[in-house]
Amino acid sequence: MITPSTKAAKNSKSVRRRGDAATIHEVAKRAGVSPMTVSRVINSNSNVRDEKRELVLRAVRELNYTPNVAARSLAAAQGTRIALIYTNPSSSYLSELLVGALDGAERTAAQLVIESWDHVKQSAERGAARRLAQTVGGVILPPPLCESKAVCAELIAADVPVIAIAAGRFRAEISSVRIDDFRAAHDMTEHLISFGHTRIGFIKGHPNQTASVLRYEGFVAAMTNAGLTVDPLLVHQGFFTYRSGLEAAEKLLDRKKAPTAVFASNDDMAAAVVSVAHRKGLDVPRDISVVGFDDTASATTVWPELTTIRQPIAAMAATSIELLQRGVRGRKEGSSRVVLDHVIPHTLIKRDSVAPPAAQ
Repeated sequence: MITPSTKAAKNSKSVRRRGDAATIHEVAKRAGVSPMTVSRVINSNSNVRDEKRELVLRAVRELNYTPNVAARSLAAAQGTRIALIYTNPSSSYLSELLVGALDGAERTAAQLVIESWDHVKQSAERGAARRLAQTVGGVILPPPLCESKAVCAELIAADVPVIAIAAGRFRAEISSVRIDDFRAAHDMTEHLISFGHTRIGFIKGHPNQTASVLRYEGFVAAMTNAGLTVDPLLVHQGFFTYRSGLEAAEKLLDRKKAPTAVFASNDDMAAAVVSVAHRKGLDVPRDISVVGFDDTASATTVWPELTTIRQPIAAMAATSIELLQRGVRGRKEGSSRVVLDHVIPHTLIKRDSVAPPAAQ
């Protein structure tokens, strides 16, 4: 007897043989797990529960998935071992980053090395970069590591191609894949102003990242261009974390004359603002509008869903892998090092967290 699920699985196999190879995204979706869990199972990592492991293996069989084509062309992948090093506190941002990197590696037959430097002290980063340069053919640095002059200097000195993701500003010594953070923040602020908001609160990103500065500058420029004044009492420091968003939101919404809208520099902090607003009995967006930045999972796991700026993090990571592969091949063929500034368009995603300000 063929059950509906069995029939669907057979149909999936049939379609897959006629089309492109299954991706790690599709396996993860079929199994109901994250792409990182799929990666752990494929690489025989013991840190996966048995029931999840079985779900992944079943999805691999049903989709006829072949893990990383580099496994079939290891010799061709020699010298294209690419490292992604991260120390990002936002789990939503990190998830998007890893998914994109895994997809890029799968498409280009790269061997992807993923390392967390969360516990590497800043004073030890130079040595860690020096050791890393001896084992890989290229390195991807997301924020905040892409801002580290010491790390970049060591990798450049070792003649290892480097790409900075979301670095904010282009630096002449390393390639970058980024959006225009200034313009994106300017667009979002104009969007709030178009609804009639003039008293807008702003939560800054981590001060160790250039993108944080550019997003605030874009906000200020849009306010100034509209003839509005930025109230310094409505600007608070955040650190791209949910907790820092909670602390900033408490200060903003406890004011006697609170803002009618809050622009947080990432979705995690914006989600925290929504949480604080709800706890204080405020309706979003009727009583206060809230917007974020990045369009990570946090933007759609809160109610109402957030209006935000889509920074295509996964696409940026995948593009970085492809550019590194191209650069490594070029170096092998004798080409000189090329530094690229690859700017990807952002998108203003309009959802349900913005409305005109309530009558005062």
